Amino acid sequence: MNAHLDWHLARALLEWQAELGVTEALEARPLDRFALVAEAAAARAAPVAQKAVGPAGAIAAPALLSDPDLGVAEAQRIAAAAPDLGALAEALAGFDHCQLKLGARNCVFADGNPKARVMIVGEGPGADEDRLGRPFVGRAGQLLDLMFGAIGLSRQSPDPGKALYITNTVPWRPPGNREPTKDELAMLKPFLIRHIELADPDLLVVVGNVACDALLGLRGILRLRGKWAEALGRPALPMLHPAYLLRSPEAKREAWADLLSLQARLRSLP
Repeated sequence: MNAHLDWHLARALLEWQAELGVTEALEARPLDRFALVAEAAAARAAPVAQKAVGPAGAIAAPALLSDPDLGVAEAQRIAAAAPDLGALAEALAGFDHCQLKLGARNCVFADGNPKARVMIVGEGPGADEDRLGRPFVGRAGQLLDLMFGAIGLSRQSPDPGKALYITNTVPWRPPGNREPTKDELAMLKPFLIRHIELADPDLLVVVGNVACDALLGLRGILRLRGKWAEALGRPALPMLHPAYLLRSPEAKREAWADLLSLQARLRSLP
């Protein structure tokens, strides 16, 4: 910059540029803001990684594994070792190999009656769920409660036949409520599978595309909804996510038909 450029001249130059149509002030070189986000995440992870260094300087358990396959293998080992839901919740909260954990407030494990015959698997926590540490507590959760309450099911019910047990495909809120990546889904799937095994519901309700991807290996919820499938040896009913119904209330008719299908299937069980 010219050392003789005073305040008045600088202002005159800016006004002249504004008259020419300049509306943004940019740096001389492009700035990769995605790289800045990655650097910030690495900086937050560094103190956690340092805690894992043993007295001899060897890293016993790094906070983040660079190879996603190693993260999946570690998740499988930890999840399989959990003897009950309490141990699984503790193991999941202590799992440090998934990037999602770095930006979340709480590990959102489950809500409702773990003995329920119906288990709902949603997508991922939103802002309210992340803040409170429980799944489906925002506007979509309130609608979900009304929907299932219409067929006599409630997360507060002590009766397993009238109760709901609710979890999500991933326990940590993705940044900006984006969908989990393929690697994130793969890394956290062992915990979801073990969760379902330990809860041992009779029926699964798979809510939204992400949950269908994780449990059925399929996407296209508008095509899949209402068609019974099988997941982990259990009948599974894909349904529209309540958040979608809030945006598209005309789809509530299809959601009601799916609820009636669930009610009929539940009544047919021994």
